[in-house]
Amino acid sequence: MLEIERSGLPMGSYRDALELIGEAAGNKAELVALPSERLAPAFFDLKTQVAGEMTQKFSMYGVRLAIVGDVSAAIQNSSAFRDFVRESNRGKTIWFVAHMEELQQRLLGAN
Repeated sequence: MLEIERSGLPMGSYRDALELIGEAAGNKAELVALPSERLAPAFFDLKTQVAGEMTQKFSMYGVRLAIVGDVSAAIQNSSAFRDFVRESNRGKTIWFVAHMEELQQRLLGAN
């Protein structure tokens, strides 16, 4: 697993996703744990298509992505985003988790 630092530039484009995927490949990591604080505000507005573009890259390259942190404000503000999170969490590629302990539990259950 590749854990991304909480501090740093916001990520909000498919290029950022490709950079993370490349870093994961270089570290032989099958999963990237990305703090929700690192996501650009546009990620949480599905009309911008940022979330779709970024998550699609992870799916295409077979690298799992876990968005780690509190996304409850975005869920409250958008039923579409709430649905996106719910559908993502049903799959095995993109997950939204509140904290690293929840991610560890999901990983144990996925094996």
